Amino acid sequence: MHTVFALPLCYLIINWVLLLSYEAHSLGFNPQEMTHHTTGDWALRFLLITLCISPIARWRSARGLMAYRRMAGLWSFVYIVLHILSYLWLEKFFDWHEIWGDIVKRPYITIGMITFLSLLPLAVTSTSGWIKRLGAAKWQSLHRLIYLAALLAPLHFIMMRKGWQIEPRVYAILALVLIAARMPIILRHRFK
Repeated sequence: MHTVFALPLCYLIINWVLLLSYEAHSLGFNPQEMTHHTTGDWALRFLLITLCISPIARWRSARGLMAYRRMAGLWSFVYIVLHILSYLWLEKFFDWHEIWGDIVKRPYITIGMITFLSLLPLAVTSTSGWIKRLGAAKWQSLHRLIYLAALLAPLHFIMMRKGWQIEPRVYAILALVLIAARMPIILRHRFK
């Protein structure tokens, strides 16, 4: 299954190798921007897939799917890190003064960074060892930060795009539906 999650990354790596060896590639006239958008798009897609797994497993009695939830979440985080790295390196060349200026003056970048920071503790605590250290209830509460990230990531995408585009709005609607579907379960556990 890791192979499936790694396919977009393999596509990028192959095309960067072709680009650097002056061969025909599929990165277009702005490879930095294509890399940035590809990693961001797949980060969001895998984040939403992570949220889809529990309801599908419950609805279809396919408990085996739950084994892939953590994997999907971690791959989403890998693509988020690559998305940020492509911004820091390929677009800003690690010019920290310019990067800080962007974070402060461009709300969509601020929201993107908040999204990353909300997912960072989830990636760090994704192991079984952390579940034991924190206790299942605290670990589960911490991992509800995914809902914040699932709302902020499509907002980042919407704000980043110029004009009215359907794709980021579809992701936003999907995130809202997935979170709304979980609300009865969350509320039931909260008021027990």
